[in-house]
Amino acid sequence: MTRTVSRLYDTYGDAKRAVNALEAAGLTSSENGLVSRYRDDETLAETSCATAAGAAAGAVIGGSTGLLAALGVIAIPGIGPLVAAGVLATTVVGAAGGGAVGGLLGALTDYGVSEEDAHLYSEAVRRGSSLVTVRAADDRAAQAEAILDANRPVNTRERREAYLSAGWSKYDPTSKGYTADEIRKERERYLRR
Repeated sequence: MTRTVSRLYDTYGDAKRAVNALEAAGLTSSENGLVSRYRDDETLAETSCATAAGAAAGAVIGGSTGLLAALGVIAIPGIGPLVAAGVLATTVVGAAGGGAVGGLLGALTDYGVSEEDAHLYSEAVRRGSSLVTVRAADDRAAQAEAILDANRPVNTRERREAYLSAGWSKYDPTSKGYTADEIRKERERYLRR
């Protein structure tokens, strides 16, 4: 039986380290994926908008081996341009191309993420976080979970509570992705804790 394990990261660098550790443990791009609005902690909205605008999938922009070498730019309604790689990229492209409500939200639920978590993850990505997701057999999923937890993931319970206390209730696919300045402020708020 397979299980889906996901973790949010406030920085692309932390997500990248998690992906590298997953690959070193033998979990391939057919088992794991990454989605982020940032690459190397630079805004994609500013650097790749021309490539991604109106496209379901775009140019390969990765610069390393494995999953990270296959990062592609995808335009998602409500979020804007983001990078995605691995099995999750295929799911996101399929949801965006098929007109799924919420793009990333639909892709995550199709991938096996609970609807409640998919709302939180989609909102966090909209606000500049990175998401790493692994679908693997139960024994490998436990290993993936340990690897993801060793790379500074967001405490999703605390993040959900913070969003809720600020008036958020669920991901709204019509909301615009955060600007680079808004993302910087968001990161400062959470990274100080």
